[in-house]
Amino acid sequence: MVALDSKDVLTRGDEAPAFELEGTDGETHTLSEFTDREALLLVFTCNHCPYAKAKFEELNRLAEEFDDVAVVGINSNDEEEYPEDDFETMVERVEDGTIQWDAYLRDDTQAVAAAYGAVCTPDPFLFANEDGSFELVYHGRLDDALNPDDEPSTREMKGHIEDLLAGNTVDDEFRPSRGCSIKWREGNEPEYWDA
Repeated sequence: MVALDSKDVLTRGDEAPAFELEGTDGETHTLSEFTDREALLLVFTCNHCPYAKAKFEELNRLAEEFDDVAVVGINSNDEEEYPEDDFETMVERVEDGTIQWDAYLRDDTQAVAAAYGAVCTPDPFLFANEDGSFELVYHGRLDDALNPDDEPSTREMKGHIEDLLAGNTVDDEFRPSRGCSIKWREGNEPEYWDA
């Protein structure tokens, strides 16, 4: 289990790095296709980690509650070392209704996770749509339930999204997410990685 530290690759106000990734729907998805929404909640996640699985339902709720927010999951884990994180299992999770987000994407090269500075699963990034480009407003946990079996008392990300959509500044301190480390392929670890 790891938590984020202060060496964030992206800081508040930074633009979201572009991506082009395969989705569980068989289509290729890009960052720009979500610019019809006011915000983007991008979460690095996976199929096997208990911390990530514990947040599937909260992400489903956020996707259902906020039509103006695209909720997108990205799985960057090494599927050879962690077979449950393969693309086929991603598709199964969507088809059986476990995952009901706007998109669930496969970052096979792990380049997107590195560009965003992803550290753990889940690792959420909330971006505001500023005239067609997404700017980071919050990077951190979804709620205050830090362990898989904990019940949250505060849906923190929901509050950040409500503030953003109401036109208020999201200036809360970034609270670290907690989860399993991103499973980098050997030799693929980004410069910021020291977990």
